[in-house]
Amino acid sequence: MNCCCQLPQHQQQRRYHHRNLSTLTKKSTKLFVAAAASSILLSSSGLVTTAFSSNASRVVSTSSTAHCFALSYCQSTKQTPFTTAATIFPRKQLQSSVQMSTSSQTEGTSNKVEKNHPLQNLYQNLDPSWINQLSTETPTNYEKSLQRQSSATSYRGRTSSSSSDSEDAADNRKMRPIYNGHYVVVKPTPLKKPRLVIHSPSMAATLGFTEEDVLSEPFVQFFSGDVSTALNPLGTTTKKEEHLTWATPYALSIMGTRYTSNCPYGTGDGYGDGRAISIGEVISPQKERYEMQLKGAGPTPFCRGADGRAVLRSSIREFLASEAMHELGIRTTRALSLVVSEKGGDTSNRPWYSDRNKRGPLPTLDDPRLASYSLEQRKQIISQLSVQQKNDPDVMISEPCAITTRVSPSFVRIGHFDLFARRAMAGLADDDDVPYDTTTDAWKELEELMWHAAFRDYKESAYDPFVEKKDAKGASLAILKGAMVNISNLVADWVRVGFAQGNFNADNCLVAGRTMDYGPFGFMDEYHPLFAKWTGSGEHFGFLNQPSAGYANFVVLAESLLPLIVADAGEDWMKEEQRVKKEILTEAQEVFQEEIDRVFRSKLGFDQHEESGSDLWSELEPMMRESRTDWILFWRRLTMVMKEYPSLDSTAYGDMLDLLMGNDEVVKGSSPFYEPLSENYRSKFLDWITKWRKALKEAESSSDDPMSTSSDDTTVPSNWRTLPSNATPYERMKISNPKYVLREWMLVEAYGRASKGDENMVFELLDLVSDPYGERDGGDDDDDNYEEKYFKRAPDEALTAGGTAFMS
Repeated sequence: MNCCCQLPQHQQQRRYHHRNLSTLTKKSTKLFVAAAASSILLSSSGLVTTAFSSNASRVVSTSSTAHCFALSYCQSTKQTPFTTAATIFPRKQLQSSVQMSTSSQTEGTSNKVEKNHPLQNLYQNLDPSWINQLSTETPTNYEKSLQRQSSATSYRGRTSSSSSDSEDAADNRKMRPIYNGHYVVVKPTPLKKPRLVIHSPSMAATLGFTEEDVLSEPFVQFFSGDVSTALNPLGTTTKKEEHLTWATPYALSIMGTRYTSNCPYGTGDGYGDGRAISIGEVISPQKERYEMQLKGAGPTPFCRGADGRAVLRSSIREFLASEAMHELGIRTTRALSLVVSEKGGDTSNRPWYSDRNKRGPLPTLDDPRLASYSLEQRKQIISQLSVQQKNDPDVMISEPCAITTRVSPSFVRIGHFDLFARRAMAGLADDDDVPYDTTTDAWKELEELMWHAAFRDYKESAYDPFVEKKDAKGASLAILKGAMVNISNLVADWVRVGFAQGNFNADNCLVAGRTMDYGPFGFMDEYHPLFAKWTGSGEHFGFLNQPSAGYANFVVLAESLLPLIVADAGEDWMKEEQRVKKEILTEAQEVFQEEIDRVFRSKLGFDQHEESGSDLWSELEPMMRESRTDWILFWRRLTMVMKEYPSLDSTAYGDMLDLLMGNDEVVKGSSPFYEPLSENYRSKFLDWITKWRKALKEAESSSDDPMSTSSDDTTVPSNWRTLPSNATPYERMKISNPKYVLREWMLVEAYGRASKGDENMVFELLDLVSDPYGERDGGDDDDDNYEEKYFKRAPDEALTAGGTAFMS
C-alpha cells in the first residue's frame, strides 16, 4: 500500500514547528458542566420568550404551515453494499468463532508483539465494550435480510454477482435491512494513496500517541481504514482473534415525530451509520475510555445506496469544527486526524455551488409589493427572506476522498434508543395487567442498550448504584436526569456562541449531550433567530429554535426509556407511565428554560441567577434583528465596553456606544452592524446601554456577595458556569462571549486553498480556535495578529454566496 504520510517540506515546517501550534499539546481539556435552555415564538408583534409547553413542536415560526421536516443528510453518488457471514451469530458465539490465520505477510516472523510499534499502546489497550456488552443479528434475521436483499437486487434487474460484489459481501459493504442487533461487523474501505493532512496534538496525546507515532505509516494506514494491514505486525504467527470494526442501526425522529420513510425499505430497518465505522475503543493512559470512529470509511449496510465517502472539503470542516467546539468549552466529539486520498487515489462526485449561485436580491423597503405593510412589518419580511432564500447546488464536482477520525467517550445516540424502544414496544403483553412482553429478544436488546449507555455515559450516577441490583428503573431515571442537564446545557451553549447544528434530529443527538455530526452546521454572522446554513433545516432547526429541538429529542429519549421504568408497575402501569412522563417532562421544560436564561444573563455580565439580565435580552433581541447585527462582534464589543468602563458609576454612555459601534473607517469590518445605524437605532441602543449599566449597578448593590474589585485579564476561566458569584461583569462576559469562531468564509477559504495544495490556512485556523476567548491582537506575545485577519464582520459576498451563506 502506498502510504503518503509526509508533507512537502515547507508544510512540514509550518505544521510541526509553528510557534502557536506547539502550545496545543499543553492545553488542558475543558470540561463543561450541564444545565438548561428555552423556546422562543415569533408572533406578529415580535419575538417573545416563553416557557415550554408539553407540545414539543413549539418553535420559532412565522407561518403556521412551516412544517418542512428535514430528512437525513446523505451523499449523492451510488454504490451497492452487503454482509459477512460472521455477523449472523450472537456476540459470544461470534467472538469465539471469528478467527483468522495470519496473512502471508506475517508468516515466518516472530510470534511476539512488535516492540516500539506506533500502534502498540493502542492495540494493547483496546476494549470494545459495544461488542462485548451488546448483540448482533440472529441467524434467522440474517437469512431474512439476505432474502430481502436478493429480491431487491433481482427486481432491479441484477441477476449475477461480480467479484467486487463478492468482496463487498464478505466485508459487509452492501445495503440490506438489519432486523435486530446493536451492530453489524463492517470492514472499512481503505483510502488509496492516503496522506495525513492534520491531526489534533492534544487529542493524540490524550490517546497516548507521540508525534513520532502520528507521523508513522501504520498510524496513517489505521486511520485511513486499512485496519488489518496496520495491525498485522502486532499479531502472532499462528492464529489471533480478528479485530472487529462495526456500524450501528438507529432510527429517525424529527422534532419528536418518528419516521420510517427515510429508510429504503419503509420500515426503519435500513437506517444507521451510513458512512461512519467504529474501529475500536481504547482505554487511555488516563484510564478513560474513548471510541474511535472513521467518518467517510466507505459503504455499510445503512448507506442507502450512497458511496459511504466524505470529501476533503467536508472533512476539513468537520475536523476544525470539532476542535473549535472543544476549545469553546462546549461538550463535543473530538477530531484526532484527517487523512486525504492523494492525486490518483479515490475521488467522489458531489453536487456543489458555482460562483454564479447566489442568494437572490432582496426587496427594498420601498418595494411596491410591500406597500400595504407598516415599516416594521416590511423590515421583518425582508429579514425573514434573508434567511429563507436558499438555493440547491448547480454543478457536479469531483473531490478527493478523505476520512476524519472522530473520538468520543461514547457515540450512543438517542436514535439508538428510539429504534430499540420501537421494536420492544411492538411486543405488547397478552396480560392486560402487564404493559410489555419482557421475554422477547427486542426487549432484551432495549435493556442491554440502557445498561450500556449507563456504563458508557453515566457510570457513577446510573450504572454503579443500580447494576448489581438489576434496577433498570433506577438506572433509566438516572440516565434521564443526566441527559436532561447535558442536552439543555448543550443547546444553550450553541446559542451562546452563535452555532446552528442545522440537522438536530434525535439520531444526531448523543445521550451524553455532546455536539456531533458536523455536516450542515454554521456559525452565525448576521443575527437572525431562524439562522441555519442547511437548505433543509427549515424553521424547526433555526438558531433560537435549537432549545426546542433539544427538548423534543429529550422527549424521544424519555418515551424510549419509559417501558423500562414502568415494566414492573403491575396493573396500574398506565397511570404510573403517565405520572412519570409528566413529572420528567415538566422538570425538563423548567431546566431547558432556565439554562437559556442563564446564558443571556452571563453574556450581559450578570450573575447567572440575576433575573434582570433576561429582561434586557428581550428588549435587545428585536433591535439586533432589525439593525443587521453581527452576533459575535456585537457581544465581544459589548465585552470591550465593560473592560474599558469597569466602574458601574460611569455615565459616559455615549462613549460606550461609540466603542460598541466600532469604526469601519479606522478598521474595516470592525463595526458589528452590517449597515450604518440610523439616528433612530442609535438612540435605541443608547437607551438600552443606559438601562444595562444601571441594572448591573443595581444588581451589584443588592448582592450579598460583594463584587471582586480586580480582574486578571491575562487568563480566561475554563467554564462560565463555575465562575464565583463575586466575579466582575467583565470576567463573566469575556468567558461567555468568544472573540473567534469558525465563520464559514474562513472555512471556504481554507478548504479552497487546500484543494490547490496549500494547507497552511487549515493549520492557522486550528491555531486560531485554540484560544477563542483570547485577544490575539498582535501584541508582544502574539505576532500573528489574528485580530486584524479574523475579528471582523463577514464580507458582504459571504452573506449571499452558495456554499458559504447556505449549503445542501
